[in-house]
Amino acid sequence: MNDSLKIPQKLSPRKYALLTGTLLLTSAGLITRVLGFFYRIFLSRTIGAEGLGVFNLVHPVFGICFGLCAGSIQTAISRSVAANVRKGRSIFRTGLIISVAISLILAYGIIQFKDFLAINILMEPRCASLLTFIAVSVPCSAIHACINGYYYGMQRPHVPAFAQVMEQTIRIGAVFLIADIMVESGITITVQLAVMGHLIGEIASSLYTIVSYQFFPPKMPADFTTVSSTFRETAPGLMHLALPLMGNRLVLNILASAEAILIPSRLQMSGLSGSAAFSVYGVLTGMALPFILFPSTIFNSLAVLLLPTVAEAQSEGNEGRIGAAISMSLRYCLYVGILCIGIFTLFGNDLGISVFKDKTAGSYMTILAWLCPFLYLVTTMGSILNGLGRTSVTFIQNAIALGIRLCFVLFGIPKFGILAYLVGTLASELLLAMMHVLTLRNKVDFVWNAWDMIVKPAALMILSIGIYFAVFSAADPFKGLPLFVNTAIHIGILCCFYLITLLAAHILRGEKSKKNDYK
Repeated sequence: MNDSLKIPQKLSPRKYALLTGTLLLTSAGLITRVLGFFYRIFLSRTIGAEGLGVFNLVHPVFGICFGLCAGSIQTAISRSVAANVRKGRSIFRTGLIISVAISLILAYGIIQFKDFLAINILMEPRCASLLTFIAVSVPCSAIHACINGYYYGMQRPHVPAFAQVMEQTIRIGAVFLIADIMVESGITITVQLAVMGHLIGEIASSLYTIVSYQFFPPKMPADFTTVSSTFRETAPGLMHLALPLMGNRLVLNILASAEAILIPSRLQMSGLSGSAAFSVYGVLTGMALPFILFPSTIFNSLAVLLLPTVAEAQSEGNEGRIGAAISMSLRYCLYVGILCIGIFTLFGNDLGISVFKDKTAGSYMTILAWLCPFLYLVTTMGSILNGLGRTSVTFIQNAIALGIRLCFVLFGIPKFGILAYLVGTLASELLLAMMHVLTLRNKVDFVWNAWDMIVKPAALMILSIGIYFAVFSAADPFKGLPLFVNTAIHIGILCCFYLITLLAAHILRGEKSKKNDYK
């Protein structure tokens, strides 16, 4: 075995802290995504497809504000604190002052110009009243983002991890409670309920992180002494890191926001009414896409693990380890992606009807199923590129992919309807995955075997589907169960067939390899 791939018998305290912290964040992310998934189902049944469409229309405003005042500064605080722990508190306080100041300006601007933003930018007057809730949530997000950045920099991720779970839990609990009160009082539930939930979650997260910082601050290493610095000393270095990130995120958020804002208006140009356009947009973004994105929770977690691993291997000059990480990621992204193609093409319609009571959501899932392998590849390959320090490359490639989708929105939807956007999404993700892989191929030597990674799992998926239909051709013993339970059982059975055939193929390959080695 290559020495570079050996697992150390005993981890150093630093590596152990990194591993446990990453696993903690991964677990929190998984819990949050699962809760968020069921929250989406609840919203789809309370505010409806049109309400989901309007709700998703105001989110780009929050995304742009967060990128400007919180996300980039959080990353800058994390990196600066990690590089200079002694001045960590001074760096954090400087970042917090800058972040909150920017957030207050943005919040005031949103409230002051909410009617202009709703009518002229979002092109939907109903968004005006919702933007007030979004504006108030911006400073809250800035506060907890900065505190989280400080804890990340101190390698104490427990507070950010618990903040994620608590934010989602309180948001869901509050929305359930408010919805119950509204139903009992005979008040009609509108999209305002979802925006209130968003604000409540942001407030809860900021309060939790403030209390945690106040009463349970990160402990300094025993041999470290705190060094205080003034705002003038720490601000230039912090903003030197934050401004490029801010610019990158601003461009990407503006492109993504333009896409989200233009889809409903372009759908109306294709012949749909305003209500129908928002319903189609809500079904796509609030029902179909969350299902397609749900398995990506695994690869988001893998991406969290890969970034520090690749960065560490690069600092050690260990290209073999980086190549092994890329090969492993490629293999399992394609394995799971091909499985998801089979699941969503076969059971997409049943999932749409049983979960959302909407047949259109199921038809979108069957089309978007082909997105899965490329979506998962983009997540992991992008993380590896960032771990190698190629952030500018990932920014340019993501901007190109968003630009392609935007072209399909602008010129395709008016002629071909929402189908043009689905095709554009598939094309852009395919191109983005190819660009990421080719960039890595030029940077690092890794194993790429199209037969093992694409042809074999695709053939085994087809074989598994054939076995599935052969088993259930005569009768379905689960037919009497509710549709969702029946569908879940059938999906589980198909997954078992695929995993068994995949495992059998690996065993046969191993035995063949042993025979060749013996010869």
